[in-house]
Amino acid sequence: MGDLLGRLATALGVFAGTNVDDILVLTVLFLSARAVGRPKLWQIWAGQYAGIALLVAISAVAALGLTIVPDQWVGLLGLVPFALGARGLVAAIRAQGQETPPPASVATGLVSVMGITVANGADNISVYTPFFRTIGPSGSVIAVAVFAIGVAVWCLAASWLGSHKKVIAAVQRFGHWIVPGVFMLIGAVIVVESGVINRILT
Repeated sequence: MGDLLGRLATALGVFAGTNVDDILVLTVLFLSARAVGRPKLWQIWAGQYAGIALLVAISAVAALGLTIVPDQWVGLLGLVPFALGARGLVAAIRAQGQETPPPASVATGLVSVMGITVANGADNISVYTPFFRTIGPSGSVIAVAVFAIGVAVWCLAASWLGSHKKVIAAVQRFGHWIVPGVFMLIGAVIVVESGVINRILT
């Protein structure tokens, strides 16, 4: 019993520690969904689950000794949210002077939500890989179950954070500037913190 509780606690700590920043991303997505109707709420949930599942699958395969994406290049995935944000910013600039601002959303569907989740969690692979390697098959099953519950808790928390009427009203008014800016910042942080720029330059 003590061993099971220890495994549950460890898996919970790993998930929470590697996905703290997802709360911000998910909150912005839920705000966008309520402000402009895109992405749909179910697409946020499904995209988050699909993205985390892909990260776990890649890490599990890497734990077996097979490398799909070299660790030194996963930071390039930060270009996904940066590019989505840049596209939204360009749309906002082009729409200046128009009576109706462009939608605040930069993620318009399931695939883009999944892409943002994978890009934002790319660095998780470096944590999940040794974690799965050391806990073995039975521990990995427990960890996956904890991660699945964790995704639901994260989505519920972000949905609650993104349900305040005043914030939704602000996103409806200024979201076409705020949301792209947030995603460009997230993408830039992923790329810079990964050190991939230095590897390219050297």
